[in-house]
Amino acid sequence: MTVATLLSGFEERVETIRGAPLRALVGGAAEGTPLVLLHGLGGSSANWALLAPRLAERRRVVLVDLPGHGRSGPLPAAPGIGAYADRIALLLERLSLGEVVAVGHSLGGLVALRLAARHPDAVSGLVLAAPAGIGSGTRAAERALAFVGWVQPGRRISRHWQSVARSGSLKRMVFGPWFAADPEALHPDAVEALLGELDLHTDTRSASRALTADDPRLDLHDVRCPALVLWGAEDRQLPVDDAFDYARRLRAPLRVIADCGHLPIVERPDACLDAIEEFLAP
Repeated sequence: MTVATLLSGFEERVETIRGAPLRALVGGAAEGTPLVLLHGLGGSSANWALLAPRLAERRRVVLVDLPGHGRSGPLPAAPGIGAYADRIALLLERLSLGEVVAVGHSLGGLVALRLAARHPDAVSGLVLAAPAGIGSGTRAAERALAFVGWVQPGRRISRHWQSVARSGSLKRMVFGPWFAADPEALHPDAVEALLGELDLHTDTRSASRALTADDPRLDLHDVRCPALVLWGAEDRQLPVDDAFDYARRLRAPLRVIADCGHLPIVERPDACLDAIEEFLAP
């Protein structure tokens, strides 16, 4: 099964917000509180292909291409992550969704936090899967993100995702050990979800710069809604100490997922689904 097939039940919506297109995929049952899914740096809405259709069985689900990613227009010279959150808030208003639960992975987790802090009436809950922001501000992380943003290796890999999906050694080269705990175990759908749209990006460097300049600890006290923190036990990008820091500051439960790296939404979608459904249960 392909990502296009997995997401075939979702309708594409493109809204022009402050002069730039912002793309979303909308699907699922029109019941309960909608979920808005926000991907990580260098990702796209396709990253959620293994999880979104299952979440959409019970509620409305919206997948967003963050500015500069996928089929959304760029947001150059953004002063910070707040600018990305403000664009998402305007999109939610255009889609007439009311209050949402924001689910964010990595960079998307930080955008979700900023969304909840800056637009508290729009967000009734947060699910943060390995949210960036704390460990991302170190000098080593800043250098690594700047290098990746400049070289953009994903654009070269994207067109060859099928070859990567068929080869254990190529999956190790692309995803291990920086991204996945067990790269060879990644399903072909997961590989496509991660690599298939990388050549569409127009500006990931602005997001990278905004990310490294942002310290969410300064205003986490502004987040009032309930939250859940998910983390891979073998995440080599962001230390598990960050998970405990986030959980403590947000007064949120923490679920650490065994045998999982920095990509829980594709490495362990079942565990993520269980955790999200439990969090959303009345």
